[in-house]
Amino acid sequence: MKWARISKPRIPHRYFSLCLYLISIFVLGVHGTVAEAQNTVVLVGSGSSVPAPLYTRWAMEYDKRNPTIQMRYLPVGTSEGIKQISRGAGDFAAGEARLTDAERKEGNLIELPVVLIGIVPIYNVPDVHQQLRLSGEVLASIYLGDVRVWNAPQIAKLNPDVALPPLAIQVINRPAGKGSNYVLTDFLSKVSPKFRAQYGVTPSPKWMVGEPAERSSDMADKVKNTAGSIGYVEYQYAIKAGVSQALVLNSAGRFVKASNESIAAACAAVEAPRWNNFSASLTNAPGDDSFPLTSFSWVYLRASSSDSSRAVALDDLWNWVYGDGQPFATQEGYSELPAPLLAAVRKKVKELR
Repeated sequence: MKWARISKPRIPHRYFSLCLYLISIFVLGVHGTVAEAQNTVVLVGSGSSVPAPLYTRWAMEYDKRNPTIQMRYLPVGTSEGIKQISRGAGDFAAGEARLTDAERKEGNLIELPVVLIGIVPIYNVPDVHQQLRLSGEVLASIYLGDVRVWNAPQIAKLNPDVALPPLAIQVINRPAGKGSNYVLTDFLSKVSPKFRAQYGVTPSPKWMVGEPAERSSDMADKVKNTAGSIGYVEYQYAIKAGVSQALVLNSAGRFVKASNESIAAACAAVEAPRWNNFSASLTNAPGDDSFPLTSFSWVYLRASSSDSSRAVALDDLWNWVYGDGQPFATQEGYSELPAPLLAAVRKKVKELR
């Protein structure tokens, strides 16, 4: 397999190759002998840090089943994961950006939903103990640099009972290539024409304000430790970090908090009754209970493989993920796929054999 050289800020060819080499050494150590390691298929995925805790848990649980098939996951970012799988590097990728027509065609790729996620606005406003309310328009204005202080009229109007301080907003964003960027820009582009014109829907927005946080965990930590800050992170990261989350105005005119229930409600509002749009956008979904920053986290797979042994191993992995592996999603703080959608995805996986 030939590895493509990638320029900064993407993962360099030598770094990605080194990661796979270290993975092989690890598996060799686990199995003890060269012969055993040679008989072991190590399935390697790369992509978003948003579902990284889940893939880590899946790897731990899956590897217990059969020592001849192992799985490892490298959190390198959604865009980088798609580039790697498109170029033949690794066995799968993961992320929160819908594939473009060109990526599907040129890389022979498909995307399948793996789990539901919610990207939540998080903040650190000292001495404000009530849960703040934010709309998509206000969030867009903050990330456009038009709203710069916490007691701005646009925020105060949504929070009339909160004594907001005249504190500068410290904007935290994510660098290029991140799935959480894609979900945020998808939502804000739907509710703010100005934001759509300036940034559009992309994993790599050219932010006009703020400072970056490389990983999802870095975002949660930076907001938690920076007075006046605002950021966005996957729901379970916010919960684990104990950082304040904002209620977000949805398309039905209600302020909704992220939860497994409100995330599932957004999915049902878009997918029911057919449950077969595997590449659907779930942001700003209709329905009173829908959390508006909901998305799938997808796995990106090559539609066909010339390596029969790896194809058989991948078939085993994804049948496990969409079967016995699903309950680990809720244990790690994510939302499982609804049963009708899960059944449709299982059917699609069988068709890939």
